[in-house]
Parts: sequence; structure tokens; C-alpha cells
Amino acid sequence: MVSSVTTGVPGTDNPVDVVIEECLNPDSPKSFFLYAGAGSGKTYSLVKGLEDFEKSYGTKFRRTGRKIAVITYTNAACEEIIDRVKGDPLFHISTIHSFCWLQIKTFHDDIRSSLLGSIPDEIAKFEQQEAKGRSGTQASITRQRSIASKKERLHWLTKRREFTYNPNGDNIGKASLSHSDVLKICTDFLVSKPSFQQIVVNRYPFLLIDESQDTNKHLIEAFFVVEEQRQGHFALGLIGDMMQRIYGDGKADLGKNLPDRWAQPIKKMNRRSPSRIVTLANDIRSESDQQKQKVLEGKPEGHVRLFIAPANMPDKPGFEHVVREEMAKLTGDALWNNRDEVKHLMLEHMMAAVRMGFSEMFGALAASKRLSTALRSGDLPAVRLFSEYVLPLYQLEKSGASHGVMTHLRRAKSPLLDSDFLKSLTTKDNPLGSLKSAIQAVIDIIDEKPDVSFSDVLQCVAEHDLFLIPQSLTPFIIKSEIVDEISPLFEGIDFDKGGVSNDEEIDSSLDAIQGFLESPFSQIDAYKVYVSGKGAFDTHQGVKGHEFDRVMVVMDDEAAGGWLFSYEKLFDVKPLTKTDLDKLSKGEETGVDKTRRLFYVTCTRAEKSLALVAYSQDPQVLKEKVIAKGWFDDYEVILRRRL
Repeated sequence: MVSSVTTGVPGTDNPVDVVIEECLNPDSPKSFFLYAGAGSGKTYSLVKGLEDFEKSYGTKFRRTGRKIAVITYTNAACEEIIDRVKGDPLFHISTIHSFCWLQIKTFHDDIRSSLLGSIPDEIAKFEQQEAKGRSGTQASITRQRSIASKKERLHWLTKRREFTYNPNGDNIGKASLSHSDVLKICTDFLVSKPSFQQIVVNRYPFLLIDESQDTNKHLIEAFFVVEEQRQGHFALGLIGDMMQRIYGDGKADLGKNLPDRWAQPIKKMNRRSPSRIVTLANDIRSESDQQKQKVLEGKPEGHVRLFIAPANMPDKPGFEHVVREEMAKLTGDALWNNRDEVKHLMLEHMMAAVRMGFSEMFGALAASKRLSTALRSGDLPAVRLFSEYVLPLYQLEKSGASHGVMTHLRRAKSPLLDSDFLKSLTTKDNPLGSLKSAIQAVIDIIDEKPDVSFSDVLQCVAEHDLFLIPQSLTPFIIKSEIVDEISPLFEGIDFDKGGVSNDEEIDSSLDAIQGFLESPFSQIDAYKVYVSGKGAFDTHQGVKGHEFDRVMVVMDDEAAGGWLFSYEKLFDVKPLTKTDLDKLSKGEETGVDKTRRLFYVTCTRAEKSLALVAYSQDPQVLKEKVIAKGWFDDYEVILRRRL
């Protein structure tokens, strides 16, 4: 039998807001870690803390030019908080990448020195891999081009330069920094440059980090160093829930062994979900920690059902359609019959890719660990060339929106509209002739070849110089020449220095991009819809912080094709492996721990009703196990052998 849940009145968590107000005192700043579980109203508490601060200290802070910095996880979260505080400039609200870039953007000489120290490592990794590989292969040619490109950039760095970065777009060209560059450089500066640290502290005596459990661990650790060294002048406010940690680069032990001087308030309420879903959430996390949420008094019970089917079910999308129909009858909510009104959460992105029709392009790139994070968020430059530049151009041109085409090309900074290029034309030339020819060539190659590959489109774009090509794709352009290695340019640079342990990652990235380029360009539209979050399918990463009336969680270890997660192990259908047991004995995190967090995050997105679909090697055992755990009552678990 499932456990029960206690209720709470709306003001239950008011003491937490008082603690935050006390911590945000410029005369005695105090760091804090706010535990805020799913649906607890953490944004409300964050905004209330800012509003209380403005009333008490706003005038004083404005007079001295200081601000409170608030780092959030997404642009959407930034916009929400900015709107709630009415755009008050007393608060600098940004994503982590935007914040880091703002701090380092004027330190061009220091950035240059940092890059001069790191690029030789990257070159050394490629050269080691090239020495191990076979010459004359496509992989070898690509590696050589990458080596040449990096050496060319290294030579470019021998002179003083100014750098650029766009946290919300593509960073193309030698002067552009990557997202990882910005995080790494800011982290290094915070720890190694006291003057830089002092500047940051003077600007922002308080730094509040939302979703802190998923913030880059190296950057978080750097902020801990600053907090330790600048006590009395600087305070950190970390807001989050370790049970909702999703990304692997977060600090796994965040919140443990905090100094006694830190406040650690806890929000107890779940304001989002009905009581049955809160009960399930409490049961799920009971195997990880003892945090239990209360449900808001007056909330309805809600509906939860677990549908179990064989792993070899031939038509899984068809089965999920049947589940939606049954949920509509059970809940009396006819919108369950509309697929687009149900948020489908998948174990892995590949499961969504298969259902939406972009599995080939996604599968190729997802094979590389170095590319997978940016791929999932839609920020991978190699893909954005097609999703944000080529595809919109094609759609605008086909719709006859000529004005929109020109606006798009200007925003994209097409080389064919560059002032220097236009000046180079003779008076007899049509200034837009090259542009029109380039556009038509791209349209023709997409229309005339239904199976046109990304590589075909890339070659066409490069041949006509229609868009700037990201550095990650330049090695794959056929007309690209391998730059001759001119040794005098690199005298005094040690390409064999340490840190060459990631050869396999580098090689896999090249292979992944090559595989992606060979896949159909037609898949880019569905991919773009998916990463925008506007589709019916998503994963736990894509919906962090969001909520939906109707949620269907699809669990299918076999289809996910990964090894990081396993619902069959979580539900005790499959035994733990020797590796799992070894990690347990050492107190290390296992795949079951990661799966439990994923299950918690997905279940707690539901505001009204929740359908869980599990494909299992042994459906009967799965049913028995989840009932034995006390997570579900017998009537809530529905077995299906066939459609």
C-alpha cells in the first residue's frame, strides 16, 4: 500500500523567506544553501528576497554602483525573474555564460595568454591520435585539417587581439570564444587573479545561483574559494535540489560539509502537484534522502497509472496512443486524446528522435561525449548552421517572403552582404547577383534531391560563400586545403605538453560530425522543433523547471540504447552488475542513482495527471516489484501483453 502525505497551509514556508532576507544584509552578508524541491516555489522565494532587499538597501546600493547578481539556468528563467522584479537594474540577472563573459570581456591580453596555453594541448591530442591512426583515411584528413586550423589560430594569437562571444548564438572565427572557453577562463581568473576577484566582489557583493546543482562544478568551486577569501564582503546564495541534478558536470556533493556559518533553509511544500503525485515523489526519493514534501491544503488527489508492456512490443507509438485514450477515460480529461496536449518525457533523447524522425542525424552526433550537451540544447554550431541559418532561409524563400529573406541574411551576417565584398564589385556587377545565385543554388539542391545530405548542403553554402562556416565544419569542406605546417611560426611552443588523455574523445567528435553530415538534411526541421521545447516529446533535461497538466513518462531501457540509466535496475527487475556493486561499496554514484533522479524529475512535472509507460523484459515481475516497494497500489498498475 502506498504511503500517505501530509498537508500544509499556504504560509508554511514563510520562515524560509525570512532567512533569505536576513542573509541579504550588506552589513553582515551570509551565504546560504536553499533546498527547494520540485514545485516548491523557489522562484517566488528568490524574487521575494530581491524585493525585500530593494526596499531596505536599494538606495544605498544604487549610490555605490553595486548590484546583486542572479544566475539562472535558461534565458526563459532570466526573463521570468526580470519580469517579476520589473526590470530593476539593481539586479543583474543572466545565464551563467552571459555572467562569465561580462566579467572577462575586457581582459583581452589575459584571455589571449589563456588560449596560448590551452591550444597546444588540443593540437597535441590530435597529433597523438593521428600518429596512432591510418593515414589517407577520411578521419586522417579531417584530423590534419583540424590540426592545421588550430595551428593557424595559434599563429593568429601571436599578436595582441580582441575577442568576441555571443552566449545565445554561434561563435565563428578566430576571435570568437566557445561556451566552454568562457567558463574555463572565468573560473581560472577567479582563482588565480586576486585583482579580478576583487573587481567581481566589488560589483556583486551577493551572487545568487539558481539550479546550483547543475552549475559547472569547477565554476562553483571557484565561487566557494571567493566566498572563503572574501568573508564579510561577499556571500553566495545557492538554490536547488540535489535530487534534481541532471548534468554530469555539476558538483556531485554540493550542499555537503558546508561551513557552519552558512544558513541552510528548507522549503517543505510542493505547490504544483496533486497529493497522489507528491506521495509518489516522496517515495521515489526516500531511497536517496529523507526529504519529504507536503502537499498544499485543498489540492485534489490527482491520477497516477503505470502501464507495463513487453520490451519487444512491435508498435510502441501505437501502444502509447492507447495509453492516452485510457487516461482520457480514467481522468475525464478529453485533452489526453490530443497528443500535442500531453507532454511525453523520454528516458533518452534518442527515443524522442525516433518518434519525431531525426534519429540518424541525432544518433551520429550523440555518439560524441564532447558534442552531446550542446546537441541536446540546440547550441552546437555545426548543427546551428543548418537549423538557424539554412532552414529559415529555405522556409522564407519558399514562402515568398523576400523582405524576410534579406532581413535574415543581414542578421546572419552573410559574407555576400559584407561591405568589403560589395565594394569589391565593379560598377557593371549587380550587387545582389551573387546573393541571388547563392540562394537559388541552396534552394535547388534541397528541392531537387529529396535525400540531400547535410554534407551536400554544406558544400553548396561554402562554394557560394552564403554563410560563415563554423570552425568545426571547415575540415569537412571539400575545397578546404590542408594548411602547410610552417615550423618557424611555432618556435618555442611545446606541442607535447601534458593533458593528452582525451584522444578517443577528439577522434569520436570528428567521426560524429562526419556521420552527421552524411545523414538527411530533411531531419533538421523536426530536430529544431524538438530542441525548442515546442513539440510533444521531450526529456528530463528539456523540462527542468517546467510543469504540464498531463505528463506521460516513457521508460524503455532497450530503446534508449544507453548505459547511464536503467529503469529495470531501479525497479529491481534486473540485478545490479559487479560495477554497480563496486561503486556502492565505495560510496560512489551508480546508474540506479541517476535513474532515480531522472524518475523523480519527470514525475514531478505533472500538475494534474501522470501516466507512466514501462517496457520491460519481464512485465509481471516489474508489477510485483513496484507494488512491493509501496510506490503503487495494485489497481494503479496495468499490464498489457499486446495492443
